[in-house]
Amino acid sequence: MEPGDRVRVEREAVEYEGIVLPSSDANRLVLKLDDGYNVGIDRDPATVEVLDAGARTFESTDAGGGAGASTITTDASLPTISLISTGGTIASTVDYRTGAVTAQFDAEDVLRAVPDLAGRANYRGRVVTNILSENMRPDVWQELAQAVHEEIEAGADGVVVMHGTDTMQYSAAALSFMLETPVPIVFTGSQRSADRPSSDNVMNAVCAVEAAKSDCAEVLICMHDSSSDDRCALHRGVRTRKNHTSRRDAFETVGRDPLGIVDYDVVHDQAGSDVGSNTGVTFRRAYHERGRADLAIAVDIEPNVELVKFTPGMDPAHFDAVSDAEGLIVEGTGLGHVSTDLVPTLASFVEDGMTVAMTSQCLDGRVCDRVYDTGRDLLEAGVIEAEDTLPETALVKLMWVLEHREDPAAAMRESLAGECTTRSVPWM
Repeated sequence: MEPGDRVRVEREAVEYEGIVLPSSDANRLVLKLDDGYNVGIDRDPATVEVLDAGARTFESTDAGGGAGASTITTDASLPTISLISTGGTIASTVDYRTGAVTAQFDAEDVLRAVPDLAGRANYRGRVVTNILSENMRPDVWQELAQAVHEEIEAGADGVVVMHGTDTMQYSAAALSFMLETPVPIVFTGSQRSADRPSSDNVMNAVCAVEAAKSDCAEVLICMHDSSSDDRCALHRGVRTRKNHTSRRDAFETVGRDPLGIVDYDVVHDQAGSDVGSNTGVTFRRAYHERGRADLAIAVDIEPNVELVKFTPGMDPAHFDAVSDAEGLIVEGTGLGHVSTDLVPTLASFVEDGMTVAMTSQCLDGRVCDRVYDTGRDLLEAGVIEAEDTLPETALVKLMWVLEHREDPAAAMRESLAGECTTRSVPWM
């Protein structure tokens, strides 16, 4: 049999029927089943019957420049979008030895996997790293920011960063502080890998490219806005949280509607639109406009910053592990509280020169340590109110301000990249 043949496979008294797919493993046969899912089958001791030779045609994906290698054509009338890959599910494939999803593809593979990107822009592909989201590290944030800076400096009209979803909010926050940008920087990913019928990779990639052509020169996250394939939401990188493990619309802007929306039905038929002219991308609030800011980069961070979640009855000894940190974000209860037994520990940290800031475990609202006695004790101990900054964003922010601001305490209370608001209005 050859890739594209429809076959029936029998192995250990179990029958499979489907289309033979190209396989990177000579010991395993890969079939596309009629329900849309793929399956990997050990060739030995399987028997195969070819039902329809050449039922489907597959082009070679030879990456070595031979026949069938991907070619990216250039159209002078189109904007240039840089696709930067870090790995993750959007650029992943299935390992048919284990059945697990692994990050294997580079940016050009994404173009081959998402033909709908053709005709929307001229593309430059760049791989910063090829890791799963959970393996992201602060030093990779710095490499990523440098790569984005270089692409914009080289003339990119927008940048799309393909990233695993589990830690996307951290990386988007990091670039929000590290870069001043005159063009959009759009993070996107997928909750479900490309081999699954319910994969969200195509729509997210297309909407991210259209957002990168928009007039909003900020760091954004572009992911499904609902469980249907109708629109993507555009979230500010510093105000976003992944709030579901597996739904396609897992990401939310905390406390508000998303900054913008990409209407997939509109942009799907709108390939070839100019920079800033896409009617399928709309924004609900003010944003930093394209071309207003000068490109600038500041990647230095203090990585020795910790995030600790307070729990009832927590032993002060739990903080021993972070006693040598340069900075600490505490995720407290309600308005920003910990038990009274922990206040002396935090006070001693501040006395020793550590910057300690308080956030809340609540999904919405802001810290206010002036309401209850414990909060006032924390303020007297030198703990900083981080306003309504999300704990994850506060962690990244403190890493950055320790290297770039003379008064980190003041910086943690002000909005540097839209991460906190001037006031919360609970009744609105």
